[in-house]
Amino acid sequence: MTTLAPPTRDEGVRQHSHRAGPPADGGIKARTRRLFTGPPDDPRWARPTLWAVLVLAVGLYAWNVSSITGNTFYNAAVYSGTKSWKAFFFGALDSGSFITVDKPPFALWVMGISARVFGFGTWQLALPMVALGTGSVALLYRMVKRDFGAVAGTIAALALALTPITVAITRDTNPDPVLVFLMLLGAAGLMKAVRGGRLMPLVWSAVAIGFAFNTKMMQAYVVLPVFFLVYLWAANASLGRRIRNLAVATVALVVSSAWWMVVVDLWPASSRPYIGGSTDNTVWDLVIGYNGFGRIFGASSSTGSAGNGASFGGTASVYRMFNDIMGGQISWLIPFAAIALVGGLVLRGRAPRTDAKRAALMLWGGWFVLHYLTFALAEGTFHPYYVTAMAPGIAALAGIGGVMLYRAFREGSAAKWGWVLPLAVAVSAVWAVVLLERVSGSGTLYTVAEIVAGVAGAVSVLGLLAGRFLKRQRLLGFAALAAVAALLAGPAAYSVSAATTASNNGTNPTAGPSTGGGMGGGGGGGMGGGAPSGTGSRSGTAPTGTGGQSMGEPPAGANGSSSSGSSSSGTESSGTESSGTGSSSTESGTEASGAESGTQSSGGQMGGGAGGGTQVSSDMITYLEKNQDGATWLLAVATDQTAASIILESGQPVISMGGWSGTDNAMTLAKLKSLVKSGQLHYIIISSDGGQGTNSEITAWVEANGTAVNSSAYSSSSGSDSTSSSTSSSSTGLYRLDASDVS
Repeated sequence: MTTLAPPTRDEGVRQHSHRAGPPADGGIKARTRRLFTGPPDDPRWARPTLWAVLVLAVGLYAWNVSSITGNTFYNAAVYSGTKSWKAFFFGALDSGSFITVDKPPFALWVMGISARVFGFGTWQLALPMVALGTGSVALLYRMVKRDFGAVAGTIAALALALTPITVAITRDTNPDPVLVFLMLLGAAGLMKAVRGGRLMPLVWSAVAIGFAFNTKMMQAYVVLPVFFLVYLWAANASLGRRIRNLAVATVALVVSSAWWMVVVDLWPASSRPYIGGSTDNTVWDLVIGYNGFGRIFGASSSTGSAGNGASFGGTASVYRMFNDIMGGQISWLIPFAAIALVGGLVLRGRAPRTDAKRAALMLWGGWFVLHYLTFALAEGTFHPYYVTAMAPGIAALAGIGGVMLYRAFREGSAAKWGWVLPLAVAVSAVWAVVLLERVSGSGTLYTVAEIVAGVAGAVSVLGLLAGRFLKRQRLLGFAALAAVAALLAGPAAYSVSAATTASNNGTNPTAGPSTGGGMGGGGGGGMGGGAPSGTGSRSGTAPTGTGGQSMGEPPAGANGSSSSGSSSSGTESSGTESSGTGSSSTESGTEASGAESGTQSSGGQMGGGAGGGTQVSSDMITYLEKNQDGATWLLAVATDQTAASIILESGQPVISMGGWSGTDNAMTLAKLKSLVKSGQLHYIIISSDGGQGTNSEITAWVEANGTAVNSSAYSSSSGSDSTSSSTSSSSTGLYRLDASDVS
């Protein structure tokens, strides 16, 4: 008799007692066999199916790995870290350690170690992301299977592996795959602590979240309220012991979160990089403002910097996850997960306080709800790929809730809730068809997915009802499989698109066809995704990998074209972007806070001052290298994206004077004079637009004391290759500065 309900452990042993257990000596051979076949009490299909899901995940995340150009900004920082341990520790953009990226460096360390071991290149940076993305799938399977059985674990793992935005971001060099894996490690430690009531698993859970904080700061803390609640409510220990353990774990959380921040902020500012994204050159300001309240409210509190208001995922509202931009990235299983959460909690309503199943439902339900509200209502900078952090909660609820509702439906238990499964499948299948209808005409893949979702959804609902009335268990099992096909057909189509379209990665990766908004999706999904062109024709100085494609040269077709205009790194469009659903609301798009932004206006950098809107050719870079004269930095430019492009093309440290948006006060006139006088910097690009404040001072001083370099000095220095490395279009000026120019 076919059943999708997970047997109890004792039942599983009886059902599969014909399987041979491991030899009594428990040797290497037995452990190896168990790795591939699973524990003796597992169904025979369970472990092979898990391996199939993991192979699918690796295939999606690593397909055509040479096309994964990633985020130029982070790539440059990783490269700089391979040249300088100081830059590695601080997460500096350049190996001279002038300014840091606007995130803590743990994800850079992960990629940097890979690059130091295997060499710097495309697959070397992609490798840890693919490994951690696949590890997240395996870890979620293990956690869900532990309490709800192999069927629930398999569905959860498959749903996570096929989440479109998760596929897109794992094929990138943004820090989010590292963040998700660490948060899942924290959840695993929490549940172990809940079941056993012991302290150390809870401490390790806190340490994992602390490292997640050092990956993406406050985003790691979104799950903390539900972590505290689940342990305080469900842990198998007395109330006093639970409170004591939480207090100890909180100390571990603070230490593991704050150690890098404290070290950096106590380090003399004169001998460390400027903290990119901060207003006062401290990590604390970055935590509270730019990467904290600024992301939620669109501006900071009285402490910290603004988070701006650029949204690439549509207008903030409770419906944001369902709009034209976000719907295809994450919302496929949200209706099913929400219904399953409520139904599952009702079905476990009378369980003891320490019931592990209800604790798991609380954990994954809280994970899902807290992330949903945070991302849906955030008024600061918001990118679609942020929501990959929500995917484990949705996937876990889909697996857990699906199995619980199926068992209730099959057994006719729990009165009305036994009939919720057909409703959940019907609603979710209809939503899948709606999402696929939005992109009708985008390709055969989506048409087939729409047909599968519609037909399989109808077959599933009818099969469930018929099987229940006719009491045919095999029919119920077939209907349940049809439901899985209906609900995952759409995500699978989007995920295949993300894996096979090179232009999906970059500073704003998304999956599936473009919906006309959000600065991403389909063929145009990665604004600024490619590394700078021109590397291939240059001699040996550009950072290249071993056995992989140069990170400084995009593959043909990246960002829609292999020509210099669209494939050059840091490609950034000025103007507006369409967002939202139906309302076609427009975001200004002049600059998106943070390294993930995809647009900058040509006049926005450094207030339109020094180096704003620069355009640097390969000819100019060759000229600068020939005339560097022992300087530490090849050049000073306005923004991170311009600097990152040149770093990757030349392999030389380049100063970003204004950080990502060009508004950081990293370069002052006094500091510039000091660098020039000591011979550490000879060249600077300033804009003819003028500027305000300190930047205007720099512009005026450079124009008055420096020597302008005519373009004829370098226009033919590298033959016919004059591909540009950054893309804004305002006029620029290259100046030479020497110690004698400083009075």
